[in-house]
Amino acid sequence: MSRREQIKMSGAEVAAFLADERIVTCATVGPQGWPHLMPLWYVLREVPTGGSAPPTLRIWAWTYGASQKVRNLERDPRATLLLEAAEEYQELRGVMLECDVVIHRELELVAVLGGEILLANSVPRGEQPPATLPAEMRDVVSAQAAKRVGLEFIERRRASWDHRKLGGLY
Repeated sequence: MSRREQIKMSGAEVAAFLADERIVTCATVGPQGWPHLMPLWYVLREVPTGGSAPPTLRIWAWTYGASQKVRNLERDPRATLLLEAAEEYQELRGVMLECDVVIHRELELVAVLGGEILLANSVPRGEQPPATLPAEMRDVVSAQAAKRVGLEFIERRRASWDHRKLGGLY
């Protein structure tokens, strides 16, 4: 078995990794053809697959509608996402996703998404977020939603790695 196959994450491992992380690096194609990389807070949303198959998870983020990444996505609706985590090389794990991107501009959808993202990031890692945002934060989200868009990342291809599976041997 190749090293690549040895370190590949299963679907369940990828889902758990995405659920634990908070920030994704989003690469779009800039106006001069150079990669444009920016960090985004994100949440995972379930998408029904139909039949008896379990739902899949999809990354969603929000950002300013006038941002360079949105202009890039309007021109070319593809992005590559990268999530990595480690303190040491032998602990390195990550996921790279090639995605089509749908830009959502509906105010209510964007406001709900913004609330989900802020709620998920309102507490330290490992702590359960509150059930709802405080009223003052809901007001902030509502005010921000008019300037923002939702980004739905539809996965087309993935690569994953988890060096912990090698047991420190390279």
